[in-house]
Amino acid sequence: MHHFFSMMFSLLAIIGHVSGESDRPYRSELKVTNGGPWGSWGEKQFCPSGSYVGGFSLKVEGKLYLGGDDTALNGIRLYCVDRAGNPQSVIESSVGGWGEWTGLRFAPSGYFTSFHLRVESPQGSGDDTAANNIMFIYGTRDVNSGWIEGMSTDWGEWGNWSPTCEGTGICGLQTRVEESQGSNGDDTALNDVIMFCCD
Repeated sequence: MHHFFSMMFSLLAIIGHVSGESDRPYRSELKVTNGGPWGSWGEKQFCPSGSYVGGFSLKVEGKLYLGGDDTALNGIRLYCVDRAGNPQSVIESSVGGWGEWTGLRFAPSGYFTSFHLRVESPQGSGDDTAANNIMFIYGTRDVNSGWIEGMSTDWGEWGNWSPTCEGTGICGLQTRVEESQGSNGDDTALNDVIMFCCD
């Protein structure tokens, strides 16, 4: 079944349905306290009405080594499903320019209801990467069924979990991404994210 969903969502992405709604009534915002400090917030993006986030993939630049300018996590793509579990759309906010998209990680039940970030703190004169990975709790507002970690790099530390959704589940996101700093700058790409929960 998960293979079927991966194929359906991949098809949606290929034919250009990586787009959501820019406005949808939401019940709560989920934030974490350890997000990186650089960049600008992109536009809010939401699943279509009646659907919620049941899967995700990440845009990740792997470790460059040998003095390369690492950016680690560049983007978060959320996969929306309706109450019957049928694929609806794929959404993303701002995305950095480096890396490749990982495979789909899909909740075996329910929707995503909480998250936390793995973030490398500012490195001073060293190479900053800011956000490196994300993890989601899935289930219902009242019952946590498990958690799913993204396939990304391991610099930094995991922060505290966000609050749990007020409402049915996560239905949208907004990402903070630093644009390219040029050939002599220190790029970090994705720094922080806010998730939105809908009834």
